[in-house]
Amino acid sequence: MKRIIYVPGKNPKPPAGEHRQQLFRCLLQGIQRIDPDTAADIETADCFSLVAWNHRFYNRAVGVDSLLPWINLLLEQESYPSSDIGAARRGKYRLARFLYQLGDMLHWIIPLIPDERIKASIQDTDRYFSNDDNIACCVRDLQKQPLREAAARGEKVLLIGHSMGSIIAYDALWELQHLEQHERCVDTLLTIGSPLGMNYVQKHLHGLRDRGSRSYPGNFRRWINISARGDLVALDASLADDFSELLEQQPVESIKDHRRDIFNHYRDSKGLNVHKSYGYLVNPVVARTIANWWQGA
Repeated sequence: MKRIIYVPGKNPKPPAGEHRQQLFRCLLQGIQRIDPDTAADIETADCFSLVAWNHRFYNRAVGVDSLLPWINLLLEQESYPSSDIGAARRGKYRLARFLYQLGDMLHWIIPLIPDERIKASIQDTDRYFSNDDNIACCVRDLQKQPLREAAARGEKVLLIGHSMGSIIAYDALWELQHLEQHERCVDTLLTIGSPLGMNYVQKHLHGLRDRGSRSYPGNFRRWINISARGDLVALDASLADDFSELLEQQPVESIKDHRRDIFNHYRDSKGLNVHKSYGYLVNPVVARTIANWWQGA
């Protein structure tokens, strides 16, 4: 038995059922384009679970109707404009990246950052790490529940963490191993658009202030990280070097980064959004990674 567990990123999301439907739709479409048989197998297996933590964190949801035209556009396109490649290199991205790096290294400067999206992203992460009103513990409990259930059923698990969801996934795995003694509950950890390379994030992750084997979670077999060009949240897109000690201290086989020529073509009324989860899920590199896992590669 196989299970795909998806942990979404920050910001309010549609109601859980509708959100899951659109994410699964994008995942299947991405795999369908490269491997129709595997896409059919995954759809038939009904194996896709969503960790719906956003409503608990933000206490509100957004309507799916505002997203549907843009998701439909993404899925209907058989090819994407070459202008997207150039758009991910524009000066505005370079400036925003500089501001993000500045906020990452000098946290006190965040209130002075003029870009509200960057400021909000850092502040949401800060709220999680400060555990206001026990919010981080509640969110991690939501994450751990399906992992416990999958382990009890002996399911082979692909855990996908997008953006802030990758932080929640990482911390939850650490707690499951070091506080609850779940030594192997995930086969493959797949992070997409992840901020786990950020200096500020690494200072606050579970275990990194400990020594020896408690420094890292080791209850997964391998880790694959994928970052799209221009994705500012994945500020440091190379995680293999940052977490190299994990391989020495834990029975994890490998950590691999895919960050060259990865493009996210999701667009909405504001233009290209290279961080959006739907665009990641239809990306052929992400789709191939999921298909290979399903086939046991």
